[in-house]
Amino acid sequence: MCWLLYGAVTFGIADWDAGITLIMGILTYVCAPWILRVVLLALRERPPYWYLWIVAALAVAWVVIDGVYVLYHTTVGNRMFREDNFYASCPIYFLAGAFWLYRGSVKDFLADARASFRRAA
Repeated sequence: MCWLLYGAVTFGIADWDAGITLIMGILTYVCAPWILRVVLLALRERPPYWYLWIVAALAVAWVVIDGVYVLYHTTVGNRMFREDNFYASCPIYFLAGAFWLYRGSVKDFLADARASFRRAA
């Protein structure tokens, strides 16, 4: 969050300010791990209507990635670069969700990653 806030106040990009950084950052922290957990559980366990779980989770992701962006900038009156925002925010959103979803320390993560690569090779 500190790097995003630094970029918001330093780079002077029309659609990147401290307000949208805080709103999208907090919503990403709250929603992204949950969304990835829902998608992974739906794909792994295939409960009834599992595809609706995935659609609902992706709808929430869209709200955080694009809906909040449009609502904020329309309210504030800033110029919007929706496509650029989508290409930047979408991978950050899902990578952050994957990072926060992991239950363990960084040391545990690295050990699990090494073990996974050894099994794949």
